[in-house]
Amino acid sequence: MDLNLKVESFTQDRRDWLGSAHGTDAPVSVTLDVSKFTKATHYPDGYLKSGIPLGKITTGGKYGPYDDTATDGRQTLVGFLFTAQDVDARKVASTSVVGSMLIHCFIREAKLPVSVDANGKADVAGRVIFV
Repeated sequence: MDLNLKVESFTQDRRDWLGSAHGTDAPVSVTLDVSKFTKATHYPDGYLKSGIPLGKITTGGKYGPYDDTATDGRQTLVGFLFTAQDVDARKVASTSVVGSMLIHCFIREAKLPVSVDANGKADVAGRVIFV
């Protein structure tokens, strides 16, 4: 039994990229493949940032960051990470984490942590509105 004092810090999840609360009542549970994300871009502080655009990896059914140049399924934007996810902030490297994804919402494009190109916007047209 370890009774030593431990310090744990938490981060505030920024959701200023959301244009409204519309769609936040029905997020979809997804498993994220951490190996597909880039530390410097997606989780420099150990947390995957909310608002990251996601694509579904064809093999295995996990999700990774949307990338129009990918050939593994992530070239199709399917939604946005709704809540920040700890992937190594506690110094325990994760290969997969469960998160939530918005598939129908309003997005403040300028506030996204990663930009979305025209092809990605076309993928979610009718379900996601960029303002």
